[in-house]
Amino acid sequence: MSTRDDVIETTVRMCWYTDLRAWDRLGEVMAEKVALDYSSFGAGAPAEVSRADLIASWRSLLGGMKATQHILTNHLVTVEGDQAICTAHFQATHVVDLALGDNTYTLGGRYRFGLRLVEDAWQIESIVMTALWASGNREIFAIAQAAQAEQDEHH
Repeated sequence: MSTRDDVIETTVRMCWYTDLRAWDRLGEVMAEKVALDYSSFGAGAPAEVSRADLIASWRSLLGGMKATQHILTNHLVTVEGDQAICTAHFQATHVVDLALGDNTYTLGGRYRFGLRLVEDAWQIESIVMTALWASGNREIFAIAQAAQAEQDEHH
């Protein structure tokens, strides 16, 4: 595989592992510290978080969903030595188990990933999400978090 393909595969694996709830595998593609910027989504100011805190946060937010599907496309990759930037369009669909009402929320936009080559493997060390559009019920995130908290309480 080419370096470009390796960079893209790392970002795609982030989506796969998240959608499969493979939280232990997600750590394979994330750096020890990750700079996150989800401010365009209204998720607070940009911040640097540890890999463990990031995975715990995503698990809390998305683990209670019935399903998620994060699709990346139109990748543009720039590599300079042991650093790479990958930008891509995304569409992320989130589904909860809800008897009545709209049980989905879909978000579309762009990601900008910063990656570093560490021991022959690319790791994501920064993520900037630019939300461009959304449809559906944004309240499902609160429903999913409550479901995940309940599940954690019983295990």
